[in-house]
Amino acid sequence: MRIKIAFLFLSLILTATAVQAASIPVGKLSVLISDGVKPQVRQSALEILQEEIGKRSKTSVSPITHWTEAGKFTVALALASDTELDGKQVPRRSGENLPELRPEGYRLLWQDNVLWIIGADSRALIFGIGELLRTASFAKGQLLIDERLDVASAPQYALRGHQIGYRNTANSYDAWTVEQYDQYIRELALFGTNAIENIPPDGGNDNSPHFKISREEMNVKMSEICDKYDLEYWIWTPATVDLSDPAIRAKELDIHEANYPKVPRLDNIFFPGGDPGHNHPREVLPFLKDLHARLVKYHPNAGIWISLQGFSEEQVDYFYQYLEQHKPTWLRGVVSGPSSPPISETRFRLPKQYKHRSYPDITHNVRCDYPVPNFDQAFALTIGREGINPMPVFYAGVHNKYAPFTDGFVSYSDGCHDDVNKVIWSQMGWNPEKEVRDVLREYANFFFEAKVEEAAAEGILALESNWGGSIIDNGGIAPTLAYWKGLESANPQLGDNWRWQMLVMRAYYDAYVRQRKIYETGLEKQANQLLLDYEKLGIDEAMTQALELVNRADTQPIEGESRKKIEEYAQALFESIGLQTSVDKYQASNSQRGCILDFVDYPLNNRWWLADQFDSVRKMGTEAEKIEQLQLIANWENPGPGGYYDDISNIAKSPHVTTTVYDAVDFGWWDNGYSRWRLSSQVYQVNPELEYGDLDPDARYLIRVTGSGDALIRVDGRRLEPLVYEKELGGFKEFIIPRDLVGDGKISVSFDRPEESHLRWRNYSRISDVWLIRR
Repeated sequence: MRIKIAFLFLSLILTATAVQAASIPVGKLSVLISDGVKPQVRQSALEILQEEIGKRSKTSVSPITHWTEAGKFTVALALASDTELDGKQVPRRSGENLPELRPEGYRLLWQDNVLWIIGADSRALIFGIGELLRTASFAKGQLLIDERLDVASAPQYALRGHQIGYRNTANSYDAWTVEQYDQYIRELALFGTNAIENIPPDGGNDNSPHFKISREEMNVKMSEICDKYDLEYWIWTPATVDLSDPAIRAKELDIHEANYPKVPRLDNIFFPGGDPGHNHPREVLPFLKDLHARLVKYHPNAGIWISLQGFSEEQVDYFYQYLEQHKPTWLRGVVSGPSSPPISETRFRLPKQYKHRSYPDITHNVRCDYPVPNFDQAFALTIGREGINPMPVFYAGVHNKYAPFTDGFVSYSDGCHDDVNKVIWSQMGWNPEKEVRDVLREYANFFFEAKVEEAAAEGILALESNWGGSIIDNGGIAPTLAYWKGLESANPQLGDNWRWQMLVMRAYYDAYVRQRKIYETGLEKQANQLLLDYEKLGIDEAMTQALELVNRADTQPIEGESRKKIEEYAQALFESIGLQTSVDKYQASNSQRGCILDFVDYPLNNRWWLADQFDSVRKMGTEAEKIEQLQLIANWENPGPGGYYDDISNIAKSPHVTTTVYDAVDFGWWDNGYSRWRLSSQVYQVNPELEYGDLDPDARYLIRVTGSGDALIRVDGRRLEPLVYEKELGGFKEFIIPRDLVGDGKISVSFDRPEESHLRWRNYSRISDVWLIRR
């Protein structure tokens, strides 16, 4: 028996091409689905077509029960294994490796007034519907597609997932209802996502004031939602306890097992070896073997994955020796995440029977695996770690660079601020050769309207360009705001759309930060000139006037509508999706978690640092000491004639730095983001490299370095011994460069990485400022 279901759909129009619009009036749109499709997918597919087409076309879609009741046009959902659907032959092509025959592959075909969606399996039909909804155009009572439609596609990478854990540290997910989770997971699936990862519900101290239901309840609901759309459901499961203690180990197994019978679907457990957790693999691997035995009692086909995050070389070697010796069948694969061995090395060492997935951090901007390249310090200090961050070109490149070493990915995300990035990764995982701009056009068409798909796609690319290079020198930021203001004004109907709200807010935010940076930097330059006029003004008066000048950033702030708009959009986003842009106002879990509203006015000059320095100067015993310190402060970025200064990792002020690797750049995070240290000290690298040319062969040069910890410096490969070596934060180190190294008029400077594996990465030695001073 074939299941025959149809929907009444008013006024379907199909067009030959976007250029030559040919309308064909339609009375009824019928939907027929093969009874070979999984029951839950059959129901979900009908709901998606009914709800997504209905809300875009503003028409009512109603089911009918027989083929004969259908109108002239039909949507037919069939499996590639079907020969016929309710008496009608399913279109087939000859060939063995056709996309619609490969796992999750589909074909969309318009033929004889039937729109066929043919899937290799049940899940593929969801992806085929996604292709239709992303590429079709909608208006009231209208659906527009190409009447010559015949496309087929299958994913290149088997795993395409995202972690959207329901927990307090998320900057928005914790405020969602079950219905919002359902809609979001559906939308990810329509862009090619096939796995969702959650956080275990046993974190008793991780409750959120925004929770609509408990973590335990949402854990079950998310599993049900994934099963509804036939997506893999994963749980990220760390062990932060001492697994060498038998009693603690047994209790930990019980805690994890208690969740398994509650969820209707569970496909995989991901166990991070470290981050968090500090157990040796000799304890971890037997623990996971026992955990798997408990897991399969409730979910027989579920697997265990492990990451080697934070493992030492000895621990990594132990892991591979264990695989060679025991050949564990309970282990399904290895995950490469932050602080893991290189992805390529992992695939090379991992036996082929085990799968390999990446765990890319697509949610953070700084202090992360893939920091924003060439990120201006002003953005790092205000937008911070979890600001709204559409970076389609960058992340498409990251995916395509590392994906060939994997079977796919499940990304790390802590909020919907990275929504564009999720779509980019899902689509690149499906087809790495797809143009980024085409993905963005589909994004805009699907979530906004067909009439703005081109304009919104260009606007998203412009927002990414806002973050490239010096904020002061980036002349595209103001035009980008003007562009988005035009879109905002022309499309008031999108004002309640949270994705639209995020993008428009970012345009205002970027422009406001740039205006402040220009203004506040100018104030500090004037203040430094005042300090050097101490002989005329007197030391105390020079400091008083200089401080008053830089503080005009607060007492006489820049005017304009951007600041007000940022406030309005922050409120709108809290109301629409619970986005928590402030700790006090919106109860964010902590200030690193997307609190861009809390840092929108963070100083972009050194007025806090200057105030503290001036207090220290006033306490000095002699005039000579005071004068020396004032000159140091005022001339901080002036190395003198024939010298050079680099504010390491500040893209605007590091002309001699050549280091470009992903993990070289970092931005400090002290005092919950409200550090009073000099701004240059909050930007650093562990082992930067610098190149200098046009040096005077007959001159003597000194290198001065500040930061914290060690600075194991080499010039042209030769290690230098220090004259001064202050290791505390803000202390100076000085090194004389041997004359023979300058003989050719150029030098290369590098820093050996100290052995600090015993320290947390946040406590590593760092280099923040480097001066090359001609003596």
